[in-house]
Amino acid sequence: MKMKLLVRVLEAKNLPAMDLNGFSDPYVRLQLGRQKFRSKVVKKCLNPIWREEYTFKVDDLNEELLVNVLDEDKYFNDDFVGMIRLPISQVLEAKDKSLGTSWYKLQPKNNKSKTKDCGEILLTICLLQNNKLSDLQFAGDPVTLQRRSIDTTSDSSARSSPMRASPLRRMEDVISKDEKSYAVTFTGRIARMFNKSSDSTSVSSVEVSDASELPESVESVVLEHKSEEEDSSAGFDEILKNMEMRDEGAEVPSSLSGGVVLDQIYGTTPRELNSILFSPDSTLLKSLFDAQGSTDVQIGAWKNEHTSEGMKRVISYTKAASKLIKALKTTEEQTYVKADGKTFAVLSSVSTPDAPYGKTFRVEVLYCITLGPEQPSGEQSSRLEVSWRVNFSQSTMMKGMIEGGTRQGIKESFDQYQKLLAEIVKPLDLKDVGSEKDQLLASLQVEPQSDWKLGIQYFANFPVISAIFMGLYVLVHLWMCMPSTIQGLEFVGLDLPDSIGELVVCGVLVLQGKRVLELISRFMQARVQKGTDHGVKAQGDGWLLTVALIEGSNLAAVDSSGFSDPYVVFTCNGKPRTSSIKFQKSDPLWNEIFEFDAMDEPPSVLGVEVYDFDGPFDEPTSLGRAEINFIKSNISDLSDIWIPLQGKLAQACQSKLHLRIFLNNTRGGNAVTDYLTKMEKEVGKKIRLRSPQTNSAFQKLFALPPEEFLINDFTCHLKRRMILQGRLFLSARIIGFHADLFGHKTKFFFLWEDIEDIQITAPTLSSMGSPIIIITLKAGRGFDARHGAKTQDKEGRLKYYFHSFVSFNVAHRTIMALWRARALTPEQKVQIADEECKAQSGQADELKSLPAADEELDAKVADEESEAKTLQTEESGSLLEVGDINMSAIYSSTLSLPTSFFMELFRGSDIDQRVMERAGCLDYTHSPWESEKPDVYQRQIYYKFEKRASCYGGEATIAQQKSRLSGQSGWLIEEVMTLHGVPLGDYFTLHLRYQVEDLPSRSVGCTVQVHFGIAWMKYTRRQKRMTKNIVSNMQKRLKVMFSLLEKEYVSKA
Repeated sequence: MKMKLLVRVLEAKNLPAMDLNGFSDPYVRLQLGRQKFRSKVVKKCLNPIWREEYTFKVDDLNEELLVNVLDEDKYFNDDFVGMIRLPISQVLEAKDKSLGTSWYKLQPKNNKSKTKDCGEILLTICLLQNNKLSDLQFAGDPVTLQRRSIDTTSDSSARSSPMRASPLRRMEDVISKDEKSYAVTFTGRIARMFNKSSDSTSVSSVEVSDASELPESVESVVLEHKSEEEDSSAGFDEILKNMEMRDEGAEVPSSLSGGVVLDQIYGTTPRELNSILFSPDSTLLKSLFDAQGSTDVQIGAWKNEHTSEGMKRVISYTKAASKLIKALKTTEEQTYVKADGKTFAVLSSVSTPDAPYGKTFRVEVLYCITLGPEQPSGEQSSRLEVSWRVNFSQSTMMKGMIEGGTRQGIKESFDQYQKLLAEIVKPLDLKDVGSEKDQLLASLQVEPQSDWKLGIQYFANFPVISAIFMGLYVLVHLWMCMPSTIQGLEFVGLDLPDSIGELVVCGVLVLQGKRVLELISRFMQARVQKGTDHGVKAQGDGWLLTVALIEGSNLAAVDSSGFSDPYVVFTCNGKPRTSSIKFQKSDPLWNEIFEFDAMDEPPSVLGVEVYDFDGPFDEPTSLGRAEINFIKSNISDLSDIWIPLQGKLAQACQSKLHLRIFLNNTRGGNAVTDYLTKMEKEVGKKIRLRSPQTNSAFQKLFALPPEEFLINDFTCHLKRRMILQGRLFLSARIIGFHADLFGHKTKFFFLWEDIEDIQITAPTLSSMGSPIIIITLKAGRGFDARHGAKTQDKEGRLKYYFHSFVSFNVAHRTIMALWRARALTPEQKVQIADEECKAQSGQADELKSLPAADEELDAKVADEESEAKTLQTEESGSLLEVGDINMSAIYSSTLSLPTSFFMELFRGSDIDQRVMERAGCLDYTHSPWESEKPDVYQRQIYYKFEKRASCYGGEATIAQQKSRLSGQSGWLIEEVMTLHGVPLGDYFTLHLRYQVEDLPSRSVGCTVQVHFGIAWMKYTRRQKRMTKNIVSNMQKRLKVMFSLLEKEYVSKA
């Protein structure tokens, strides 16, 4: 009787934290006999969700199912989290041969384990008899799972991935050929039911082209023949509607990194445009093939892809030959990654294996159809955006040439595509349609209100009415009474109060009159300020910021009347915009629009402050303030938003403002080019425009908006309690730092506007002989990046120390130029320029007074030219995100000395100094070991290379970390080396790992293993050759070092 064990790994909870960051990277390893499976890794999570399914063949009912939960470790062995053992006989004896869906408590490895509470795991376990699925009901949310089965002799672990995923995840599933999985077909299930072969085969290997896939859910694994028949007969529109019903509201996939080749609005609905482009009976694709001369065209039918809950079809054709390339057989796989009725996204993956280097890459094209702005006639429009990229499956020296040829081919192809599409559906001009911004702002109407009505509303209060009444009363009194006789100190023309009562009445009348006059003055001044900046149009081209002030809610009342007279001031790049004053309102309605003049670079922040108007000569009272950070906000989310106000009064009343904010670039791609040209004049050095791939990696690294672009990046050290080496990234709006040392990532950024001062200090021993750039932030700024600051003064200002740049002069000039352009006022720029001119003229006078002044000037120019050549590395290559480093053993030996003496090489002793100097390290200096955590120590090393060690000379800065081997008498030393002054030295960092332990069989002796890896931060065609040379030199150097160390031991003995 053939039986199979079905195991669904759903989720886990309350797992212990195994990493220093307070999280774990858990995955599950399952084993039954010789059959093994491994789940995906969930990064930084203590309550992971897997939702994966595995099938084991049961040969022996006495076997046990072993489920281990482990924590993935990048450099060391994976940590054990917990386990469960489950006899197969227990499943067999259960009702319906199923244990259902239950939580199982994870057990420690042994009783000596310190961690007793290992968490729980949710599993579904059942036996399948005679290759038939039992009718089982499972608890939990219905989630489609992927099924896998293996051969009896399989020992390799396999990974599975959940079938329900976000559009971005589904895109990656389509892109990666190795991760592609196929749904189980109905015909395949029937074949498996009648299969009596001794070897079980994976159901995913059965392929029947005319069969539709069968959906599975956790609620039931019963075969639904009826639904399969309906799917197989369903047309394109019906399957699309099913996708729309299953849509979970995921985000629209972002544009691919290669760039956008088509962005056009069409006068039709998104559903109709989708049908024109991708329906089986569409004529557009056939017309395109005819225009391009493609032959042997075969367009497959759309089929349900349950691995991505979308539809998929395959198109094959022979592409016509060109002047340079012969006719190529091309296969195009189109997959829906999103369809909700208003938005459609289709990813097309094109492969040309017969092309030169065609097996190393695939071209991916993403079609995004979204709802466009409403037409003047009230009809809908749709927007089509097409982007592309080249996905390389392996590295090749021809990468740049392939991308350039692909870019040209795609541009030509989609020029034809756009012309053919325009013949079917009418393209619209944005000026005729009107943007979303124009439509939203057109709906705003300023509340009309006459001055008389405002005056009545403003002056209709008790103090004014009482003052008028008292004034009339006094006038009637004067008319009725007779003139009094002169007495006391009175004389003709001077009538003084004759009693205390008259004096008090006179004082009250004066105070009341003064208050009425103040109210009249405030009202007149407020009417002059009415709508000061409302409706003023912006000037120039560039980044245009438009702010619509709609209304306020729960503004604080500071007047005796229980209301306030609020108005709002917006500030961006030092330019203010002021709203009108609303009298006696706590929930004012403005509906006013403010525009800021065009800016060369996108703004970083928008300051908002609400004031209470107290008259032309009084200091206004702040009712609350807010700051809108464009770096951390999505522009589309700001188109209609309520902003909570900060401040004591605002927080007490929970005040907030209703705003609509729009940021548009009227120059397009020219805005970036113009900005870089302007910065080149400030820096005095050519600044190259970075590729879309580089900018995309930069944006992803710091979670920046798509309009942010990288200007330059430098290798440097960040000085804190321990020196940290990494890279400094400079863009138009931020300065950011990223480091990945010994698996610990450090990342932060702050705005140029947050910087108060930048100073340069002389080189010190702690800075490895390099000048230090000290950046001081304004008080109360940059607290999100405070973990990178070295100190914080009494006023709350953070200070950051950067040093050891590959080229200090260019890094300093670039930083100063960007800071001046962004954060300084014109007066401050003039002041700094004057100081620099005086300093330079003083240096010139000193040089003229020296006899060898001309020679020194020539040497200085030569140094700058040499530095410019060295810095070509900053201008070439593309930024790569450092991932896991592939470490390989380059040295393994047994030394005739104990481990304790070997560690003298890493203790900072005289032996350490002598061995390193003899090995070719000049000016060898090191910092003392400092404890980062128990039994883990770190230090910094600096030295220069002798010519025999490196023909280029150069310098090295090293971060070392040492720790005890667990349960053994040995040490583990990790080392990260950065090279300076060598060609392409900023393209990579070198990683070494020394593992030394005593030999148990000998009284004196130890084994040493050295692993080596290179972390490439930029791409270069010379990677293989450079790696080979570095490994060869490193092996020679290690042999020399350890040989010298053995001689030192013999001499000591």
